[in-house]
Amino acid sequence: MKKRYTWLLSPLLSLLLAAAGAGIGAIATVTPAAAAEPQSCTQVRMADPGWTDIDATNAMAGVLLKALGYQQNVSNLSVPITYQGLKKGQIDVFLGNWMPAQGPLVKPFVDEHSIDVLHANLTNAKFTLAVPDYVAAAGIHSFADLEKHASQFDNKIYGIEPGAPANQNIKKMIADKAFGLGGWSIVESSETGMLTQVERAARDKKWIVFLAWEPHLMNTKFHLTYLSGGDTYFGPNYGGATVNTVTRAGFAGQCTNLARLFQQMTFNVDLENQIIANVLQNKVNVNTAALHALQGNPALVSAWLKGVTTASGADGLQAVQTQLGIR
Repeated sequence: MKKRYTWLLSPLLSLLLAAAGAGIGAIATVTPAAAAEPQSCTQVRMADPGWTDIDATNAMAGVLLKALGYQQNVSNLSVPITYQGLKKGQIDVFLGNWMPAQGPLVKPFVDEHSIDVLHANLTNAKFTLAVPDYVAAAGIHSFADLEKHASQFDNKIYGIEPGAPANQNIKKMIADKAFGLGGWSIVESSETGMLTQVERAARDKKWIVFLAWEPHLMNTKFHLTYLSGGDTYFGPNYGGATVNTVTRAGFAGQCTNLARLFQQMTFNVDLENQIIANVLQNKVNVNTAALHALQGNPALVSAWLKGVTTASGADGLQAVQTQLGIR
């Protein structure tokens, strides 16, 4: 069960998103796993901003951690608070460092060595503004097309939770009066709240523009068209993104076995979409969906667990195969 930490501070002001290519420091190097780790490493504290894709990756990690003899604790935290938690040593691992979207937010933490970038866990993701296909068919294909149809969009862009770096980027775009959007506003909500608005609009064939990303079920449910031309704010290739695993400073040196596991956990869009679809369409519990996905990908599990032991130092792959029923 997810727990919310009560000791965290109020959210930081999210910094602006940068264009693609914003460097955030070198990937941390993990040394070979020790025979057994300190007792302090047995509790793995992770964060979840309430995004479906991070629900999926956290669940996969949780299934493996349990089989290896660790205990995962996941807290629902905004992205800015997550980075403060990592800095203070109150969070160990975050699987949701979307780049370049979080570039300006995360850079100060990397520069001061208060967090480490461990591993790129997902490539070929995307993250930018999108419209339903019927809106695209009416001529909306780029950011520059929006203002010409401002009244049909009610001068609104639908975003995710308040404080999210992506929302700050949209606010910056509006403040810059980019693409003629100076008179527009952002509607901030949760991921679920935003997609509820998209579903209502699609049902009635109303016009809506909103934040969209892949992996996510929205890409098949709503038949989206990603908008071009937003490179300055979301990066090139329709917001082409890489998602990193980041940790508190020193985690890799203190918990070498765990760091090896997290450095080797590399996801793909199809795998995450499979879990997300199982959860959202089939109403399967996310941990069960993650278990089924891992059972269906034994080669991937073997690669992730290469050289990894249990918390007590036993063969990690053998323990996971036994616990998960993988042959």
